[in-house]
Amino acid sequence: MRLNSYEVDPGGHKRLIGWAEHLDRGILPKELRALVETRVSQINGCAFCLAMHTDEGRTAGLPQSKLDTVAAWRDDPTFTDRERAALDLAETMTRIADGGQVSDDVWDAAAAAFDEAELASLVQVIAIINAFNRINVATERGSNHYLEYASHR
Repeated sequence: MRLNSYEVDPGGHKRLIGWAEHLDRGILPKELRALVETRVSQINGCAFCLAMHTDEGRTAGLPQSKLDTVAAWRDDPTFTDRERAALDLAETMTRIADGGQVSDDVWDAAAAAFDEAELASLVQVIAIINAFNRINVATERGSNHYLEYASHR
């Protein structure tokens, strides 16, 4: 690991964790959140978060087969319309840096699947997992660091 930014700046880390904990207590089902966080972490190549959120997904009751196919959610008929809307929004928001926008079609599908409070929470979940991914990828915090972290929880 290049730098443990969480130890170097514990105040910043506490604020990120506080936001994440707020969302943990929110209205989105843990299974849906784990799918979204897993997919965003796949796109961003964050091994730490992939290990964490697939683990959380299994704990929340997601079948391993669904976790195995989250990257191909468009082609897997076991994903619900609600999951598809969330994953489409997650992929789109994650790829904004590539010059994209959240199209009206993607937004409208998410707005049809979630009420306003759920949608606000979903947008924040997508934003914060992107923040954690970027910190972990930049500092080379890998899945081995998750195993160490998980053993102390």
